[in-house]
Amino acid sequence: MNYFNNISYFISHIFLMLFIYNFITHRYSKNTTKLICLSSCILLTITDFLKLNLFPDSGLCYVIVTLMQILLTQFTGIFISKKRNSKVLFIGLSASNYVIIGSVLAIILFIYTQNKLIALTGSIIIHAAILSLLYCTIRDIWIKEYEIEYTKGWWKLCLIPVFFYCSFFCIAFFPHTLYNNPDNILGILCFIVTMLVSYVVVLQYIENDAKQKNIYLKNVLFEAYIKGLENQYYIVEQAEQNLKILRHDMRHYCNMISYLLNHEEYEEIHNILSYISSVTDENKVVKYCNNLIANTIISKMIDKATSLNVNVNLDIIIDKNIPVNNYEFTAVIANLFENALDSVKNFDSAQRFIDIKIHCTENKLIIRIKNPYNDKILFDKNTGLPKSKGGSNHGFGMQSILAFSEKINGTIDCFCKDNFFYIIMYAKF
Repeated sequence: MNYFNNISYFISHIFLMLFIYNFITHRYSKNTTKLICLSSCILLTITDFLKLNLFPDSGLCYVIVTLMQILLTQFTGIFISKKRNSKVLFIGLSASNYVIIGSVLAIILFIYTQNKLIALTGSIIIHAAILSLLYCTIRDIWIKEYEIEYTKGWWKLCLIPVFFYCSFFCIAFFPHTLYNNPDNILGILCFIVTMLVSYVVVLQYIENDAKQKNIYLKNVLFEAYIKGLENQYYIVEQAEQNLKILRHDMRHYCNMISYLLNHEEYEEIHNILSYISSVTDENKVVKYCNNLIANTIISKMIDKATSLNVNVNLDIIIDKNIPVNNYEFTAVIANLFENALDSVKNFDSAQRFIDIKIHCTENKLIIRIKNPYNDKILFDKNTGLPKSKGGSNHGFGMQSILAFSEKINGTIDCFCKDNFFYIIMYAKF
């Protein structure tokens, strides 16, 4: 019986590593990652020899070795993962649950057929079917969620696979196996179905929640864009009205100037010309860049800065046509600008300023924001970006910025120096 269990466990370990390999994006090359997974599979098989062959009757050995195997499995997932956070732990724990299904069903097949070959063959088929089913149904959902840096609450979600695993373990393997309690087979089959359905529902809920957050962020951006357009339209309309009045009165000014020239009243002529110049300057529509959408958002943010008495030093070069999505790009500008305004709006007037450089051409993108700060800035250890102090409903702006940077293969650097906070984004196209 032991060799049957050894082979059954070995098959489970192979599919366990296949699951982890396929559901986690890799930090290392494919060959290196495969070698790490293979090494873990061999170590898991060697430790099986301890609890199944050397000390088959020791419950303590079984528990200790199993705990060691769990730690090794989760360490492997975290070690090979490109992103090392609670989401990786969640998928590693989930992998253990899914492969334990194959092991349980192999035992059930053996109980009913008493044929080891059929049981092992059935185990391989079931493992392969489960892995294929999950790969086709939830892998894309999972990878999309895995790539998002937001990890708040995922430590709690890790409790789901933990309790599923403990329940499987207690019902099917310890302290009594299904061989001793075949009456538990129906219950554990229902439990397997419950787990499969639960995972699909949870991941689909997470996906829908992420979509709703993205829609919310886009709606906020479009609202700002529309308000910016309305503001621009109002400014242009007022400017046109004032210039119409100026053109209507121009003949009167010409007559006045002609009269003053005849009487050599040059000082008065200078005053009239200065007045005309000031009227035209006041009604000039400010154009910060050649990109309409970016110009609209920047205009709105400048108006907000003016209302807060924040001085803004601008260095803006944005082409009319840029090699990135206009709306995503302007969302990044709006988020960075707004974060800087929030940082300085309560400072003394001497410290209430922001230095902004935004260059976006067909070859490269450079964004640099500089502003003074007083409070301690907390940086996320995974992303290197500032963490929001506003709670769970805040911090989406930084997520949006990071997602945009990753999409264009850019880099982000944040640091504090001489009481100034700097955030720099760079990408070469």
